Amino acid sequence: MELKRVVVTGLGAITPVGSNVNETWESLVKGVSGAGPITRFDTSKFKTTFACEVKNYNPNDHFDRKDARKYDLFAQFALICAKEAIADSGLDTEKENLDRIGVIWGAGIGGIDTFEKEVVEFAKGDGTPRFNPFFIPKMISDLSAGHISLTYGFRGPNYCTVSACASSTNAIADAYNLIRLGKTDVFVCGGSEAAITSAGVGGFNALHAISTRNDDYLTASRPFSKSRDGFVMAEGGACLIIEELDHALARGAKIYAEVVGMGLSADAHHMTAPHPEGLGATAVMRNALEDAAMTPEDIDYINVHGTSTPLGDIAEIKAIKRVFGEHAYKLNISSTKSQTGHLLGAAGAVEAIASVLAVYNDIIPPTINFQKGDEDPEIDYKLNFTFDKAQKREVRAALSNTFGFGGHNASIIVKKWLGDS
Repeated sequence: MELKRVVVTGLGAITPVGSNVNETWESLVKGVSGAGPITRFDTSKFKTTFACEVKNYNPNDHFDRKDARKYDLFAQFALICAKEAIADSGLDTEKENLDRIGVIWGAGIGGIDTFEKEVVEFAKGDGTPRFNPFFIPKMISDLSAGHISLTYGFRGPNYCTVSACASSTNAIADAYNLIRLGKTDVFVCGGSEAAITSAGVGGFNALHAISTRNDDYLTASRPFSKSRDGFVMAEGGACLIIEELDHALARGAKIYAEVVGMGLSADAHHMTAPHPEGLGATAVMRNALEDAAMTPEDIDYINVHGTSTPLGDIAEIKAIKRVFGEHAYKLNISSTKSQTGHLLGAAGAVEAIASVLAVYNDIIPPTINFQKGDEDPEIDYKLNFTFDKAQKREVRAALSNTFGFGGHNASIIVKKWLGDS
């Protein structure tokens, strides 16, 4: 069977460093930190008092009051970035076969804010069950995909992928596979997350997973630094419109990049920690390269998972050196989480957009917050981590990695669109 080719034709985002794709990309190139004191709840008794929140967010700027009450924040983010991506793609829903447009959305946690508030209110009462009728629909992760489908009338495959921090990369990979198999023409895919709540932050504090650098929050996400002490929680969403090449060409769509490979693997090692030698990370990158029929030398940029955790950063670098060999020293590597923080289930979609735009613009966004004298003896600094400043170079192809609790690993590869058909 001859597989179809798949291209990216639309982008949308709402992140801690930008209210749309253009703002987000400009911030990433400039090296802007999205961290700040948490405003969503009282943090006075918490070990961590900062996060990467979406700035100046007001749901009434995007939804009428009645509709806003029906959507958890993670679903609001999903609808906002999907709207931008669909508009950017130029899809005319009046002319398209809506049976051939699907939605696959990633969310690792879903409506935790809704769940937390409803349970707290119940606990305050006399035991009489007085729950909001929208409690369950607001909470469950799949409703983000459902809301997008309902809003636009898309009747193709529709579901949610849940694989912790790999969730939205899994969503893109599934969409890519279904299109190249000819099952549908277009997918709205990506992810959103809104877990900056007392339960979210408290839970990750209990795991010792997030940074407690409260007095220096702007530089707290510091991948590949010896002093890193955990990731910085973030919220937001990102969306990609991916479609079958001939379909895109027939309607004269702008093409940002071509999706050419995906890889999946499992660590099978620990509930939350990566394999110390990066065996799962090794496998997922090799799987992606094999799927793309590429060699390591074909890749110019890796947007690493790079969460700023003591174990994770080391394991990923070991895997990169194992997979890419001497070519690893010719790559650019960067962690955009140093700027956006970690968007959990939405991280893969945000970083996929960063990878697509790196290929499209021939610019590598930097890894920020590294300082001389903070070298980790277990990390090879002969590698080009693109510290401090963006770097211009030809980017023929980029690999984006995401790894999640439970040992879930997912990678995608995008390459430059040169106008060939």
